[in-house]
Amino acid sequence: MLLGGLLKFTLIDYPGRLAAVLFTQGCNFRCPFCHNPELVLPDLFHAPLGVEEVFVFLEKRRGQLQGIVVTGGEPTLHPDLPEFLARIKALGYLVKLDTNGSRPDVVRKLAEARLVDYWAMDIKSSLANYCKASGVEVDLEAIKTSIAVIKAAGVEYEFRTTALKGLVDDRDIVDIGSLLGSSQPYHVRRGNLQGKILDSGLADRPDYSVEEWARIQAVKI
Repeated sequence: MLLGGLLKFTLIDYPGRLAAVLFTQGCNFRCPFCHNPELVLPDLFHAPLGVEEVFVFLEKRRGQLQGIVVTGGEPTLHPDLPEFLARIKALGYLVKLDTNGSRPDVVRKLAEARLVDYWAMDIKSSLANYCKASGVEVDLEAIKTSIAVIKAAGVEYEFRTTALKGLVDDRDIVDIGSLLGSSQPYHVRRGNLQGKILDSGLADRPDYSVEEWARIQAVKI
């Protein structure tokens, strides 16, 4: 595993659990609004954390923390992810995995092995705008397969969209609703272009008007 960071404590990243967050390096998407370019662009990678060092920390926090969030980057790109998660679970932790859903074979393998207790999958936009929002060509059938696998996994899950003007509007949210079916929960969060982002040229992009954002919020899924 290439680990690019460790957040030792969070109350918000694993709903209802005291948790730590592990950030993996590397991503196959290039979402222009990404706030973790140092985990996405190889030229910006820092020296990875030592895996054994991380497990020393996790061992010390047994009984204090309840869950571990593994996020990225894109964790499913790492071939040793199943063994890594199994080792975390052997310490008694619950595991939440954040994914872009582009590797349904890995998602299915992890689900069948019961290595994930809570799934969070980012839905970038409607299928029509998916490649634009993700910054790369995306296998849309893979996205649909991951959605289906996560919904059938028998554990907690959520789907979520970061909404940025020009990439997501209320019609996209309606289409996402059709893609997800009866899935709950689904969260739409307003994109934030402040601070470091992968595409710094977005800094001057206009935001939603009050009316546009109200239409997005009004969509029921």
